[in-house]
Amino acid sequence: MKEFIKPERLRPGDTVATISISGGRAGDADMLWRYELGKKRLEDIFGLKVVETPHALMGSEYLYSHPEDRVADLHWALEAPEVKGIITNMGGDDSYRLLPYLDYELIRTHPKIYMGFSDITTTCCCFAHAGVMNYYGPGLLTPIAQPGRLDEYTENAMRKALFSGETIGRVEPCRRYTSIEWRNLPESDIPWQDNPGYQLIQGHGKVCGRLIGGCMGPLQQIMGTEIFPGRELWEGSILFIENLSPYNSALAALHGWRALAASGALDVCAGLITPMMPEEDRQVLQKVLKYEVNREDLPVLSNVDFGHRTPMTVLPIGAMAEVDCDSLTFTILESGVE
Repeated sequence: MKEFIKPERLRPGDTVATISISGGRAGDADMLWRYELGKKRLEDIFGLKVVETPHALMGSEYLYSHPEDRVADLHWALEAPEVKGIITNMGGDDSYRLLPYLDYELIRTHPKIYMGFSDITTTCCCFAHAGVMNYYGPGLLTPIAQPGRLDEYTENAMRKALFSGETIGRVEPCRRYTSIEWRNLPESDIPWQDNPGYQLIQGHGKVCGRLIGGCMGPLQQIMGTEIFPGRELWEGSILFIENLSPYNSALAALHGWRALAASGALDVCAGLITPMMPEEDRQVLQKVLKYEVNREDLPVLSNVDFGHRTPMTVLPIGAMAEVDCDSLTFTILESGVE
């Protein structure tokens, strides 16, 4: 089983770098207010010092045209001795364009906290390829800078995974959730919904394995590359996958699961967790598992809080975790940091 290097934990007073390694909206004129809000929350709530990587606020147009500068920012943050962690500003859709420029040895020899979600899946896979634990979790623009205030669930998840050297333990479902809101609204105008908790799609008993996964779209973009997780990572893993009718197309979701099946991941993983799944998406997944990969035995726990909504937990990629189908619990069995 592949071993992962754990980065050192964050402490109040540490410096973290924000980076626009995927989309560049943090630097666009209409979004700077939100960037500054997220930066202030990292400083005020967690006691961190926040610096921007050199190109982080150059804006969407520039960063789309210069993927090499996005990678240069990552290398800069890894090499800067004062920087203890790297928090991505947002996701996007083209991180596969970074691959020709990345220095995996630099990632391996300078292990630092690296966190984000959505298209950040690609660079999370780069860290995993280099053997460094990294974190599928909140980005700065969302949910850290969500309108109103940083919710307690997200804050606590960040503290447990990034600041504590203790075992993370049971990850409870959030009490309520809301869609990502990009407008600058008062907290009273944010529509929250009660959360029904974890839901079992299939399976029984208890399984353990290393957390591996991400967002399906970016994973499909890097299939066939050296950073796409190989069998040594899929085998015996707790696979976490966000693949919920992209573009409102159940057929696109079906193609995503089939691509993952073709990679062999669904054949050898020990369990699967997903965000909330509408009934149509649930049926698509069950079709693939039952008729196409013969995995009706695979434990699948749904409505885990790592998808495109608020709040969001933090999943340390490479950490041992447990899914208990009988008690409907999800537990991370080790610390996220040294």
